Amino acid sequence: MKIYLLTRNAGLYSSRRILEAGRYRGHDIRPMDYRNTSLVLEKGKSRIIYNNGTLSLPDAIIPRIGASHTFYGAAVVRQFQMLKVLTAVDSDALLRSRDKFKCLQLLNMQGINMPITGFAGSNNNADDLIKAVGDAPLVLKLLEGTQGLGVLLQDTNKGAKSVLEAFNQVAAKMMVQQFIKESTGTDIRAIVVGGKVVAAMKRIAPQGEFRSNIHRGGRGEKIELSYQEEQAAVQSAETLGLGVAGVDMLISEEGPKVIEVNSSPGLEGVEGCTKLDIAKEIIIYLENEHKRSK
Repeated sequence: MKIYLLTRNAGLYSSRRILEAGRYRGHDIRPMDYRNTSLVLEKGKSRIIYNNGTLSLPDAIIPRIGASHTFYGAAVVRQFQMLKVLTAVDSDALLRSRDKFKCLQLLNMQGINMPITGFAGSNNNADDLIKAVGDAPLVLKLLEGTQGLGVLLQDTNKGAKSVLEAFNQVAAKMMVQQFIKESTGTDIRAIVVGGKVVAAMKRIAPQGEFRSNIHRGGRGEKIELSYQEEQAAVQSAETLGLGVAGVDMLISEEGPKVIEVNSSPGLEGVEGCTKLDIAKEIIIYLENEHKRSK
């Protein structure tokens, strides 16, 4: 197959590994900076301009869209889909996953367990929102944050209200989430590819930090998921329509609680601790989807 990897930086670990896996399996796979495209619509036609010319279409694309370029990146993916190019990540699924509250709303509709979560439209509702979620300690999250950025733990209702008010002043959207005490400093990242969990790790925060993200200094340990954890991960990816996803869960006394679904999960931490070839699994998934589409 001819495959384009949509990425801002082909030298990043995840991009490099996917390119290596695709070439190892005999595909013509090449990186493409999706930011350097122009999208053109004409009556009954559409095309993509790249490097001053109309782009030669591949058989498939693998989007690795950065959070700061979600809107345009999704438009590029959608344009490829309009041109009947297979994609590992659907454009609408990408947008659903990037809006954290919308993501949780969709999971909630399917009965998937999660921490109590609230979102309000103004400072005037802060007290009611905090009370509804269950009082401090509370976790506050920017709706568009990534890699643990924009995630704060507040030990008092007053502190939580102050943070909400401050972010509201700069038009930053935040949600308030129940703090799961028994999972402090740990969570689970499950990688789902083609409707099955292909790898999972427990992420453990460094001392003095409640966020367990690898980018925040956390470390990973390979784990085997319980049936309940595996089902929560698979169902979450399916609910959002993601063929490739990283599903983050907290382990509570009530079982797993999903906190986030990532449409471009990083591979370095999970491949490093599990020693599994996740990049190869993504390529095999794309191969199988290509066969089904014929």
